[in-house]
Amino acid sequence: MQRRNFILNSAQAGAALMLPTLSPLAFGQTGPIKIGFMTPLTGVAASTGRELLDGWNMFWKQNGLKIGNRTVEILVEDDGSNPDTAMQKARRLHQQQGVHMLVGNVLANTGLAVAEYAKTANVPYLMPAVAADELTQRGRIPNVLRTGGFSASQITRPLADWARKRGYKRVVTLGQDYAFGHEQVGGFVQVFTEGGGSVAGQFWHPLNTPDLSTYLGQIKALNPDVVFSVQTGADSARILQQWSSYGFKDKIPLVTSQNVTDQSVIRTLNAAECEGIISSSHFAEGRDSPDTKGFVDNYEKAFKKLPGIFAAEGFTGAMWLAHALKKINGRSEDSPALISALSSETITGTPFGKSVKMDSYGNPVFDVYIRRVVKRPDGKLVNAVVETYPQVSQFWSYNPVEYLKQPAYSRAFQGIAK
Repeated sequence: MQRRNFILNSAQAGAALMLPTLSPLAFGQTGPIKIGFMTPLTGVAASTGRELLDGWNMFWKQNGLKIGNRTVEILVEDDGSNPDTAMQKARRLHQQQGVHMLVGNVLANTGLAVAEYAKTANVPYLMPAVAADELTQRGRIPNVLRTGGFSASQITRPLADWARKRGYKRVVTLGQDYAFGHEQVGGFVQVFTEGGGSVAGQFWHPLNTPDLSTYLGQIKALNPDVVFSVQTGADSARILQQWSSYGFKDKIPLVTSQNVTDQSVIRTLNAAECEGIISSSHFAEGRDSPDTKGFVDNYEKAFKKLPGIFAAEGFTGAMWLAHALKKINGRSEDSPALISALSSETITGTPFGKSVKMDSYGNPVFDVYIRRVVKRPDGKLVNAVVETYPQVSQFWSYNPVEYLKQPAYSRAFQGIAK
């Protein structure tokens, strides 16, 4: 696909958030700071890819495309939700367009492909959204950092702890049958069973399954205390709609991954289908805090809709990078200095919460929220905070060295305590 030049969304982004000023500095470098941003604008993840880009654009719209006296030039490429295309675009951006860093992608398969290129080419690769556990665990690449996103199993462990504390003892899980589903369910199951809970059954379904009734019937027969569900894309709306239409919503407690009740999903549903559903995430658009409210209000003014997780991740990824570039006086060509600055910076004032920092494996540490879908006074559905788990690591309470000795989560290994 022909390279797309970076064009800021023409919608007005609203007043700037209260962020640290990127004041001019006397830098020695000349020429623009060149950033290659990849996101799916076509293919199965196009809608989430667009929200990631919108959040990214909004930060630069509010803060200006300059770091000191150097212009920030952002070259946007559509990865087509395809790993081969992502690899080609990464190579083109780096080798032909001369970008100083690669940023973006959404799907794990595209992120893994670009990470391999970044490893070979020794170019910084920053991931605001890609969630594959292995990229910041067993497959750690020093110049690949997760700036704004999360590792898949990181988000669901607090939800398992919350569920056990509510007295739930028997869980049935329903997840999409691929790596992200395996990792999110695995993180939940390991903490749930280590806390004394048991797994009554596990069901896996292919991506884009139109009818989940076969699984729902089997789940009911197992008589669980709670059901944990992991879906993305169209499957997210389907599980909520079918859970409600089969009459389970008021009979069997359902807790979900953050994607199931993401704003991109619940804005398309009616309250009867999703109000009251519990999930966990590092972002809650209904959170009562100035930083979150400022971001949500500005995004809503700009795009005429409430932001979801990917918009918040795009904004935070841009914010994190701008802080790091300022810290090294705009020396974007100095990859080691950039990686060091990104790794050592603690970012405050993000849409996520109090602070975000990087662990020694290249993954963020941040607050994780237990969320409930509620209706705002204006009638719009949002995820409001029920409980906060402060500064959650991708390793939870485990020793990282010991944790990494266990297998990666898969259908075969779900971390079930013996």
